[in-house]
Amino acid sequence: MNRLHGTNLTVTLGGASILKGVDFNLQAGEMLGLIGPNGAGKTTLLRVLAGLLKPRSGTLRWEEADYLQLPARERAKRLSYLAQNGTAHWPMSVERLVALGRLPHLSDWQRPGEGDAILIEQVMAETDLGDFRTRQFNTLSGGERSRVLLARALVAEPEVLLADEPVAALDLAHQIEVMSLLQCYCRKGGAVVVVLHDLRLAAHYCDRLMLLVGGETLAEGSPGSVLTGENMARAFGVRLNRQAASIADTLKLPWELSR
Repeated sequence: MNRLHGTNLTVTLGGASILKGVDFNLQAGEMLGLIGPNGAGKTTLLRVLAGLLKPRSGTLRWEEADYLQLPARERAKRLSYLAQNGTAHWPMSVERLVALGRLPHLSDWQRPGEGDAILIEQVMAETDLGDFRTRQFNTLSGGERSRVLLARALVAEPEVLLADEPVAALDLAHQIEVMSLLQCYCRKGGAVVVVLHDLRLAAHYCDRLMLLVGGETLAEGSPGSVLTGENMARAFGVRLNRQAASIADTLKLPWELSR
């Protein structure tokens, strides 16, 4: 089933064309990776999908409904957006900040109930935040903050999660943990759109890749069909090392968690 479907999405900012007629489709249960060089339009596309940036032209639909016309609370229930280098603008403990993810599901002035508390506890354990619950968010490292913001997005129980470079500030073990969490979320019926620069992670975890270059889609499909020598040369200006037998050899992820 289509969750999000965009047609001919075009964005112009400051007189520059950032997205040029991009078509987009996201199925329930899949992880779609957005890859491409800097300035390709990946974050812009994510912001359009989040409803934070209105395209100059094109349509964006949630199943059969016009997504941009849905009430803000309804959009917040269906979709969570994890921004790049996200932050909190006021002092708050980790546990309270994560709990804010439940707000779209609560009526005005309603306090989280027992079920909300159980979910918050579960997600904090999954994101390895149990020891940080009383810490102030602004005292954490960049990687720790990234995990807190991911937990806040997950407790919202969205049908679609948009994540802009969610592993950029994380060490290797937490990169694997976060990508595994996103993969598990998809296996339970959710859908993820994730911006990645690490092509190994993209090849290992994503069901489908969308390669953007200059605001246009250069290639889209399975990781094997997108991560070809020709596409890498056109997108990044690199070629396959002669010592590697194939692109797949260069993108194998040799690590797994030992704990």
